[in-house]
Amino acid sequence: MAEFEAITTQEAFDNAIKARLDRNTDTVKKQFEGYISPDDFKTKTADLNGKITDLTGKLAEKDTAIADLTAKNKAYETSSVKMRIAHENGIPYELANKLSGDTEEAIKKDAETFAKFIGKKQTAPLGHAEHNHADGKNAAYKSLLAGLIK
Repeated sequence: MAEFEAITTQEAFDNAIKARLDRNTDTVKKQFEGYISPDDFKTKTADLNGKITDLTGKLAEKDTAIADLTAKNKAYETSSVKMRIAHENGIPYELANKLSGDTEEAIKKDAETFAKFIGKKQTAPLGHAEHNHADGKNAAYKSLLAGLIK
């Protein structure tokens, strides 16, 4: 065996363990290959958190827009149902918005009640219902006029 030599300087110590330190450094590098550094992790995490916040805000805006459009659509459908039911029950279109109810059945019940108060319009007769049988010159003209109208 070789005789033991004492290491007396830092340079001699560094030279003696340099190979061992290099081997250990290579082993640790291979072990953590593919991992990111803590600084890179912090920056990527901050980036992703910013994106999450941005996308969450956009999602909230879209949800609000969807809720608004859904409410408008429901209002249009309700108005359309009210107009149709008003027409079926003989209620003027100007009064169709006065009908109340959330469902079609409730609106129909309200329209039937409303129609009872409005009643049906009396249509004007197409001709004279009463025949005046006057004698004389006027009667002849009336019969002539009646013959021309037919």
